[in-house]
Amino acid sequence: MAIDTAPDQSLGERTLRHVRWRLLPFLGLLYIVSYLDRVNVSFAKLTMNAAIGIDDATYAFGAGIFFIGYFLFEVPSNLILERVGARRWIARIMITWGLVSAGTAFVTGSTSFVAMRFLLGLAEAGFFPGILLYLTYWFPARERARVVGLFMTALPLSGLIGSPLSAALMRIETAGLMGWQWMFIFEGLPAILLGLVCLVILPDEPRNAGWLGRDEREWLESTLTAEREAVATGGHVTLRAALVQPRVWALALAYFGVVLALYGFNFWLPSLISAHGVALQYTGWIAALPFLCGAPFMVWWGRRSDRLGERRRHLIAVALLGFAGFAAASTFQSLPGQILCICIAAMGVYASFPILWTFPTTFLAGTAAAAGLAVINSFGNLAGYLGPQVVAWLTAGSGDYRRALLALGLSMLTPAIVVLGLRSKPSVSRL
Repeated sequence: MAIDTAPDQSLGERTLRHVRWRLLPFLGLLYIVSYLDRVNVSFAKLTMNAAIGIDDATYAFGAGIFFIGYFLFEVPSNLILERVGARRWIARIMITWGLVSAGTAFVTGSTSFVAMRFLLGLAEAGFFPGILLYLTYWFPARERARVVGLFMTALPLSGLIGSPLSAALMRIETAGLMGWQWMFIFEGLPAILLGLVCLVILPDEPRNAGWLGRDEREWLESTLTAEREAVATGGHVTLRAALVQPRVWALALAYFGVVLALYGFNFWLPSLISAHGVALQYTGWIAALPFLCGAPFMVWWGRRSDRLGERRRHLIAVALLGFAGFAAASTFQSLPGQILCICIAAMGVYASFPILWTFPTTFLAGTAAAAGLAVINSFGNLAGYLGPQVVAWLTAGSGDYRRALLALGLSMLTPAIVVLGLRSKPSVSRL
């Protein structure tokens, strides 16, 4: 059933603009810090491995085991968020992951390294699907590709900012600590501080937002309530319904393919660049280039999908773009050729996210939405464990990443194949 908000169009536009400006910059900042703490180990690897005596296989295992902890606690975390509210639970997540991330500075060998990475996954579990669930409390379905795209620009921006920052921090050696240790400490502290800020400024839902006018709150609550009722009528609202829904697992498989490509190149990009003889002070700037290309394209593609009210073809197109970029990169031996093609691949990878995440909430609501988003994210993120392992196995310490790049390209075909198999869904204005 179509939801008609035309009589309140000016009020609706004003309300949503207000919400976007108040929430998205702050939530994006949280995601930048989150993602940076997740992948900064890729820079630490350049000197940490020798310092604590671990090899590439152990590094790949430790980098990936983060996602096992993440997987185990993801669904419970999102269900807790639904019960206790986003403000307190997101604050808890951030403070604990900041402490664990900073504590990684003091690992002394393979056992402590792997343990801290596993604990970081447990600490951070639920953050991303929790934010996606939180956004459904504030934005109608027709806005979500745009909104998720704006929020998820934090993903490439974290690489754009974090790559040169991590490389710079790696050069600090003082007070008996090495550069990789200072990097973990300095990049873990913002999560702790921002977690405390969440407790003060993050409202659980529109009724708690004192910065919205009464008419804005009423319009937003009535619009979102109507959408939830429409989903509840024709969709799924219980935990069991989410867990047995084939579309949830199909989308989890699609997400698995994108995530494998994402972390496959994220955890190894500094090493790929270093293998060409590039000095550390330049590695960070070169590693930032794919993120610089991915961020604006992600926003533009999400807005285009919203404007046209079309999801499937938009997801297939960027999945194929990711495949083409990685496949082309695998044909080059030179660093400039590889980086250029990885930039193209990154555009496809990052633009896949906002489109893919519009699918679940077209047929899930309430507890089913909380569980379904967590299932898709937790299962898909198991590819974050597999991705670094695939790259380590296919390179075997040779410094030749061409076979690994082709494998990452093939993984980007997964969302295209899956979405072709999904039966047609209603347009974004109908739930």
